[in-house]
Amino acid sequence: MSDCVYIGFNRRVACLDRRTGEQVWSWKAPKGSGYVSLLLDGDTLFAVVNGYVYALDPAHGRELWSNAMPGFGFGVACIATDRAHTDFSLLAQSLVAQQQAAASASASS
Repeated sequence: MSDCVYIGFNRRVACLDRRTGEQVWSWKAPKGSGYVSLLLDGDTLFAVVNGYVYALDPAHGRELWSNAMPGFGFGVACIATDRAHTDFSLLAQSLVAQQQAAASASASS
Protein backbone atom coordinates (compact mmCIF):
# COMPACT_ATOMS: atom_id res chain seq x y z
CA MET A 1 0.00 0.00 0.00
CA SER A 2 2.94 2.37 0.43
CA ASP A 3 3.34 2.24 -3.34
CA CYS A 4 -0.18 3.62 -3.82
CA VAL A 5 -1.75 7.05 -4.05
CA TYR A 6 -5.51 7.27 -3.44
CA ILE A 7 -7.64 9.87 -5.18
CA GLY A 8 -11.33 10.60 -4.91
CA PHE A 9 -13.74 12.67 -6.96
CA ASN A 10 -17.28 12.49 -8.36
CA ARG A 11 -18.22 9.58 -6.02
CA ARG A 12 -15.27 7.53 -7.26
CA VAL A 13 -12.07 6.39 -5.56
CA ALA A 14 -9.00 5.16 -7.42
CA CYS A 15 -5.70 3.66 -6.36
CA LEU A 16 -2.75 4.72 -8.51
CA ASP A 17 0.72 3.27 -8.57
CA ARG A 18 2.92 5.95 -6.99
CA ARG A 19 5.79 5.41 -9.45
CA THR A 20 3.94 4.96 -12.75
CA GLY A 21 0.58 6.65 -12.20
CA GLU A 22 -1.17 3.56 -13.54
CA GLN A 23 -4.57 2.77 -12.07
CA VAL A 24 -4.44 -0.29 -9.79
CA TRP A 25 -8.16 -0.36 -8.96
CA SER A 26 -11.21 1.90 -8.87
CA TRP A 27 -14.44 1.90 -6.89
CA LYS A 28 -17.69 3.84 -7.34
CA ALA A 29 -19.98 4.68 -4.43
CA PRO A 30 -23.41 3.15 -5.03
CA LYS A 31 -25.12 6.25 -3.58
CA GLY A 32 -24.39 9.93 -3.23
CA SER A 33 -22.54 12.17 -5.64
CA GLY A 34 -19.83 14.76 -5.85
CA TYR A 35 -16.95 15.39 -3.47
CA VAL A 36 -15.14 12.45 -1.83
CA SER A 37 -13.23 12.76 1.46
CA LEU A 38 -10.59 10.07 1.98
CA LEU A 39 -8.66 8.85 5.00
CA LEU A 40 -6.23 5.93 5.05
CA ASP A 41 -6.00 4.45 8.55
CA GLY A 42 -3.90 1.30 8.77
CA ASP A 43 -5.56 -1.41 6.72
CA THR A 44 -8.75 0.54 5.97
CA LEU A 45 -9.41 3.35 3.49
CA PHE A 46 -12.42 5.44 4.52
CA ALA A 47 -14.39 7.31 1.87
CA VAL A 48 -17.16 9.77 2.70
CA VAL A 49 -19.53 10.63 -0.14
CA ASN A 50 -22.54 12.91 0.31
CA GLY A 51 -23.50 11.68 3.76
CA TYR A 52 -22.42 8.05 3.35
CA VAL A 53 -19.32 6.51 4.94
CA TYR A 54 -17.64 3.57 3.22
CA ALA A 55 -14.77 1.43 4.50
CA LEU A 56 -12.64 0.03 1.68
CA ASP A 57 -9.83 -2.49 1.48
CA PRO A 58 -6.97 -0.25 0.25
CA ALA A 59 -5.18 -3.12 -1.50
CA HIS A 60 -8.10 -4.17 -3.72
CA GLY A 61 -10.82 -1.49 -3.43
CA ARG A 62 -13.34 -3.96 -2.04
CA GLU A 63 -16.11 -2.38 0.08
CA LEU A 64 -15.92 -3.70 3.65
CA TRP A 65 -18.92 -1.87 5.10
CA SER A 66 -21.02 1.27 4.73
CA ASN A 67 -23.11 3.56 6.93
CA ALA A 68 -25.71 6.02 5.64
CA MET A 69 -25.18 8.31 8.68
CA PRO A 70 -28.88 9.25 8.95
CA GLY A 71 -29.52 12.70 10.33
CA PHE A 72 -26.00 14.01 9.73
CA GLY A 73 -26.79 15.86 6.49
CA PHE A 74 -24.32 16.60 3.73
CA GLY A 75 -21.20 18.65 3.11
CA VAL A 76 -17.44 18.23 3.12
CA ALA A 77 -16.51 15.69 5.76
CA CYS A 78 -13.49 15.98 8.02
CA ILE A 79 -12.62 12.50 9.20
CA ALA A 80 -10.19 11.38 11.88
CA THR A 81 -8.95 8.44 13.89
CA ASP A 82 -6.45 8.30 16.71
CA ARG A 83 -3.74 7.70 14.06
CA ALA A 84 -4.74 9.92 11.14
CA HIS A 85 -6.93 12.86 10.18
CA THR A 86 -7.87 15.14 7.33
CA ASP A 87 -7.39 18.87 7.68
CA PHE A 88 -8.91 20.60 4.70
CA SER A 89 -8.04 24.09 5.94
CA LEU A 90 -4.32 23.22 5.71
CA LEU A 91 -4.87 21.62 2.31
CA ALA A 92 -6.69 24.72 1.07
CA GLN A 93 -3.90 27.00 2.34
CA SER A 94 -1.31 24.83 0.60
CA LEU A 95 -3.23 24.89 -2.69
CA VAL A 96 -3.64 28.68 -2.56
CA ALA A 97 0.09 29.10 -1.89
CA GLN A 98 0.92 26.82 -4.84
CA GLN A 99 -1.44 28.73 -7.14
CA GLN A 100 0.01 32.08 -6.05
CA ALA A 101 3.57 30.83 -6.64
CA ALA A 102 2.62 29.54 -10.10
CA ALA A 103 0.91 32.84 -10.99
CA SER A 104 3.93 34.81 -9.78
CA ALA A 105 6.33 32.62 -11.77
CA SER A 106 4.29 32.95 -14.97
CA ALA A 107 3.94 36.73 -14.54
CA SER A 108 7.71 37.17 -14.24
CA SER A 109 8.52 35.15 -17.38
